Amino acid sequence: MVFPKTPMAQLPTGRDRIEELRMVGITKRFPGVLANDRVDFDVRAGEIHALLGENGAGKSTLMRQLCGLYKPDAGEIHLNGALRHFNSPADAIHAGIGMIHQHFMLVPALTVAENVALGLASSRGPLLDLDRVSKRIDELGRRYSLKVQPDAQVWQLSVGEQQRVEILKALYRGAALLALDEPTAVLTPQEVGELFKVLRQMAADGHALIFISHKLHEIIDVSQRVTVMRDGRVVSTHPTAGSTRAQLASEMVGRPVILEYEKKPYAPPVVGEAPRLEVDDLWVRGDRGRDALRGVSLEVHAGEILGIAGVSGNGQRELAEALTGLRPVAKGHVRVNGRDLTHASPLQRIAAGQSAIPEERMKDGVVKDFSVAENLILQDHGHAPYSHGGFMDPAAITRESAALVKGFNVKTPTLDTPTKNLSGGNIQKLILARELSRKPAVLICAQPSRGVDIGATEYIHQRLLEQRERGMATLLISEDLDELLALSDRIGVMYEGRLMAVMDRAEATLARLGLLMAGVSS
Repeated sequence: MVFPKTPMAQLPTGRDRIEELRMVGITKRFPGVLANDRVDFDVRAGEIHALLGENGAGKSTLMRQLCGLYKPDAGEIHLNGALRHFNSPADAIHAGIGMIHQHFMLVPALTVAENVALGLASSRGPLLDLDRVSKRIDELGRRYSLKVQPDAQVWQLSVGEQQRVEILKALYRGAALLALDEPTAVLTPQEVGELFKVLRQMAADGHALIFISHKLHEIIDVSQRVTVMRDGRVVSTHPTAGSTRAQLASEMVGRPVILEYEKKPYAPPVVGEAPRLEVDDLWVRGDRGRDALRGVSLEVHAGEILGIAGVSGNGQRELAEALTGLRPVAKGHVRVNGRDLTHASPLQRIAAGQSAIPEERMKDGVVKDFSVAENLILQDHGHAPYSHGGFMDPAAITRESAALVKGFNVKTPTLDTPTKNLSGGNIQKLILARELSRKPAVLICAQPSRGVDIGATEYIHQRLLEQRERGMATLLISEDLDELLALSDRIGVMYEGRLMAVMDRAEATLARLGLLMAGVSS
């Protein structure tokens, strides 16, 4: 292996550390979009400063300018009082600025030490110095409780361990300021707690930390200050102490937001009542030929929301695809209202009373180049009220589509607008409108709030609870524990393709869920 000869930075101490970063009047435009509008932001040594905002608020654009990926159209960046210009990520790294991206930038086939050293010049010229790299990794690991084996291959590590490698890589390169983009998105609650200990230790050692997240309780827990962005502008910067989730959510959206939902207690099924959805000993192959699902069995009854938790990659996607006819079943049975749909097509499942909210809305939920109206009648266009006697009825399509757009608060200029021009939240509401308009008996709902702003999330949650009251059985697959705890009547946890346990909502503590998500039976 040959590493490019890029100068290696050392861990900043004393004079090298960043006492203060100030971004002043940062403005960034893209065609038709003002992504950042005169944004002011600062972070100091020893501080964890949270950056909060909905999708499209401008957070990522701001950080990409800090890290040298974009150049500001206007505004200035000051480090320790000196004006700086970052023309590339290398400039930012040499200045002591690092970033941990939500999707890890690691090479799975390489070891931890090789990933950390990748791109840096060896101290031995043409010869590798991985022994020295490993020693430094051990030193940093002990100091910040980031223990990981330097000779372990990355693909063998858990998600939490891979995140430790990303942090170690930044520290090894001398990051005095570290920006973390949604760092808890794929962690168990226990791993989140461990990460927060690391961040607090780094702050105590004089690092400046920027914590980007949409999880309000985490921001309140870990940060000293919070800056809230909306529509490319900063709407507030204030100490986190004393802030509430409701206050922060209101600042993000510009109006009060419901975070706690009132719902009627779930009435367990009477003895002998058949489940709406029944999954029995389900085995499914994954994309690499391995078993992605291994003997999963579950039941969902009328008027119930069964939540499925788990760290990404433990079979949740394959479960949703198998239940919606997008992935073949190797063994086992799937029944809806007593009817065997194990090998049924998506259209046959719809006819049997099942609807679905797919995880990949732009891939499996809509045809992005079709109009709003065309996507609203997908799969139903051959039936009344959209067609009669084999002929489509344009007037009926317009009438029914307009009613769905209004009823589900889909914000679109016209019914003819290409769906790809809508925001993620409005596309998700469009899919929800289409799927619920069938009045299904069973809904397979995968990651309904992923990539959706908090206002649209609130709306989607309320509609799911309305359908629960009307007797719909919902299988809710989500990696957001807050979402599952807010909506579910029972919660199951998946680990490595198995359903570890199913429990009543009242028994589902974060600690218990976290252990099950890590494969520890409770």
